[in-house]
Amino acid sequence: MPPLVGVARTGALPTGTSSCGPIPAHVAIIMDGNGRWAASRGLPRAAGHKAGAEAVTRCLRAARANGVDYLTLYAFSSENWRREPSEVADLTGLLKFYLRHKVSELHQEQVKIRFVGEVGRFGADLCAEMARAEALTAGNTGLTLLLALSYGGRSDIVQAAQALARAAQRGELDPGLIDETMVSRHLLTAGVPDPDVIVRTSGEHRLSNFLLWQSAYAELVFLETLWPDFDGDCFARVLDIYGRRERRFGARPA
Repeated sequence: MPPLVGVARTGALPTGTSSCGPIPAHVAIIMDGNGRWAASRGLPRAAGHKAGAEAVTRCLRAARANGVDYLTLYAFSSENWRREPSEVADLTGLLKFYLRHKVSELHQEQVKIRFVGEVGRFGADLCAEMARAEALTAGNTGLTLLLALSYGGRSDIVQAAQALARAAQRGELDPGLIDETMVSRHLLTAGVPDPDVIVRTSGEHRLSNFLLWQSAYAELVFLETLWPDFDGDCFARVLDIYGRRERRFGARPA
């Protein structure tokens, strides 16, 4: 397995399980490296995206097995629309396939599905599939899976600010009463706790416009592993790293 960045390795962990320690309620992942994975094997980028979709299944299984309550996956950023039309078509086609053929399995496993982002940009057919998935799984009581699609952290903050401004303009809100809690309630992730840990694969060390407000006190973990190679052992190592961190939220150490 490729090494973790900036973390001393302490020996192998059992497959798909974490060491003893606190389990994060919310894990958010920037899934990166599909293209490089495919290029290293002489395959088209579409093959990398397909392999990445299979890694999502492994990741979701590991999250459920370890008692994580919320899993957010950065599946398609607002900037991804700038990619070649053929690649965008491959990504949206893959998304449509999984929505049509995999949602029932997730429903049986009590997974609740939620989409965050400017999903209307994907067109009526795909929006209908997303609405169907959300409606079907709305009453489930297991892990909540948030898929960030056409999502950007800055635009998320902007739309929250606009909503608050409109409320103030209508006389429904005193601008002087706007606080962090109120802003959070107007974000696309309203009702979901901020992520405890944000993971990025493929060796890149940046957030790339992902959950900028929500990540204020998240632990950051960067893996060299390319996303299509992500598995239960990788998830367990993330939990192990998280369990060794001391979270003070700005307070002085005891």
